[in-house]
Amino acid sequence: MSGILLDSPLSRLGYLYATLVGLAWGALWSTGRIERRNGLFVFTGMPNWTFGRGGSCVGACYLTRTNVNDEVLEHEAVHKRQWQRYGMLFPVLYALSGFDPLRNRFEIEAGLEKGGYLRARQSAPRRH
Repeated sequence: MSGILLDSPLSRLGYLYATLVGLAWGALWSTGRIERRNGLFVFTGMPNWTFGRGGSCVGACYLTRTNVNDEVLEHEAVHKRQWQRYGMLFPVLYALSGFDPLRNRFEIEAGLEKGGYLRARQSAPRRH
């Protein structure tokens, strides 16, 4: 069953559909720069109500107001890969995993620090 659903033509079709939705939504509401970075279509200047938390990945689209830096884009690129793997099952699986990012397996896989959910770990001071 997983061969039919995961990383399959069916999941790829769901990913492409989600990307089209993200492109339309981003084009409709973005008032900022639109660019292609880290394999993502990045839409900035989005009204806060058009995305979740600091930004949302929909297919290959990252929708945000201003939350764009290299680490966040690395985090969102993992979400893009999750969309590719699970297709339209991804939002369902994400919701079932819970909306607490510290316990959500998809956020953990994408990297809690890069996603801004945890502070970057400080390296221990060197002893001389």
